[in-house]
Amino acid sequence: MSLLTGQTAVVTGGAQGLGYAIAERFIAEGARVVLGDVDLAATEAAAEKLGGEDLALAVRCDVTNADDVEALVGAAVERFGGLDIMVNNAGITRDATLRKMTEEQFDQVIAVHLKGTWNGLKAAAPIMRENKRGSIVNMSSISGKVGMIGQTNYSAAKAGIVGMTKAAAKELAHLGVRVNAIQPGLIRSAMTEAMPQKAWDQKLAEVPMGRAGEPEEVAKVALFLASDLSSYMTGTVLEITGGRHL
Repeated sequence: MSLLTGQTAVVTGGAQGLGYAIAERFIAEGARVVLGDVDLAATEAAAEKLGGEDLALAVRCDVTNADDVEALVGAAVERFGGLDIMVNNAGITRDATLRKMTEEQFDQVIAVHLKGTWNGLKAAAPIMRENKRGSIVNMSSISGKVGMIGQTNYSAAKAGIVGMTKAAAKELAHLGVRVNAIQPGLIRSAMTEAMPQKAWDQKLAEVPMGRAGEPEEVAKVALFLASDLSSYMTGTVLEITGGRHL
């Protein structure tokens, strides 16, 4: 039997990148997945690619809107009969130095990452506590551990997700609900491959393993945290960095 047979997962930011890779891995392990993203057309295309309506459902969701996130979770319950796994992955970047960053750029990043993760926790927890089981996986970043130049907004949000994960883990542990976080480092994606070559080379030189990570490698760790392989783990933060920033 596969690791997630018969389980239902919700993945925000699931239309592309890490979210899509996580959804793909979950489905390969027997889960049915609901993808939430702001671009409905892209989300529908992703769901179709993942196997269509029997395996994947696309829902337009702005994670900064609590009603949208409630509807996303509700769609999982309505279509597939429950909710076992919640992956709060949706994110954006609005990089700028402290001197140049606007208040709007700061607010946008905090809203999507930090409030969006809180909305996901808030929506998923009541369903899981009723079932007395469930796994919530929050996507932080190594930027939340070390801080990155030009990312006072992003680094603050990703550090906040760590604190939120630990607090929620303490609140929900006695109810059978686990809450953990992932901190990816330099992972190959459309966003990172758009970086200037000099910046890419500089970051790559900091990785002891000598290469960037692949989305599938993050998805494997998400699978570990989502499944019973990590049944006695909650409030943890797992780094996927190739040894960077040890």
